[in-house]
Amino acid sequence: MAPPPILAIALPSDTGRILSIQSHTVQGYVGNKSAVFPLQLLGYDVEPINSVQFSNHTGKLLISLHSNRLRPETRVSHFQGTGYIGSVSFLNTVLKVVDKLRSIHPGLTYVCDPVLGDQGKLYVPEEMISVYREKVVPVASMLTPNQFEAELLTGLRIVSEQDGREACNILHAAGPSKVVITSINIDDNLLLIGSHEKEKGQPPAQFRISIPKIPAYFTGTGDLMTALLLGWSNKYPDSLDKAAELSVSSLQALLVRTLNDYTRAGHDIQSSSLEIRLIQSQDDIRNPEIKYKAQIY
Repeated sequence: MAPPPILAIALPSDTGRILSIQSHTVQGYVGNKSAVFPLQLLGYDVEPINSVQFSNHTGKLLISLHSNRLRPETRVSHFQGTGYIGSVSFLNTVLKVVDKLRSIHPGLTYVCDPVLGDQGKLYVPEEMISVYREKVVPVASMLTPNQFEAELLTGLRIVSEQDGREACNILHAAGPSKVVITSINIDDNLLLIGSHEKEKGQPPAQFRISIPKIPAYFTGTGDLMTALLLGWSNKYPDSLDKAAELSVSSLQALLVRTLNDYTRAGHDIQSSSLEIRLIQSQDDIRNPEIKYKAQIY
């Protein structure tokens, strides 16, 4: 059984400091292990808090958070929440953190990866969907769902690029000014669709990036992608397409390196999930060659 993504919360300040609250594994790269190092490579001071610790990523993951306190004097301009949250009470705790931080720094940006499921399969209780729709989406500044999650949040079946763009519009109307649907499968093609509503009520700037499919399953890619989008969008706040190009190019270079390493070692890449080659790919994270360009609609 493939492991569901894990909770992560990061708080980049205007001085480049990030607080990352995320699950931790001793072995492998998911959660904080997948997100902290890339953000450090991009120049951020990351302060990780491990909400829980496991020996390795697991198919069934229960997350709890006990009295993690944020100093009132902490100045924050960005907030990122991403990952698997298994209960309504836990999600409400995250929302309280968002509210508290915004009371300290009204200009805070909250980036949320609403991990609900993938490929038609829910990772969480069904009651979580309405909580995300009614409470989380309205307070998020940027949302990064996959295709299935975008469908759950909008009630729109996505079977075309136009459907993907319309889903972004629905999510904009609910709150976030930036939306990135990170993976959409259409006619055996894999696409990322991004949308930036720069002025409320005005048509958003939308784009697509075509992504080659790699015939393998990797762990930690969702946590890594969100970390990359966070890091690059903070550097290019008015150019979501540029941030997405850099993020996709980094991730694809890393996945190709991972696949090549496993293939050279004689592993059957179809038989199990592959641990990403994060440390070996630091040059691709810090200075990615942009091979995947955004096409503006």
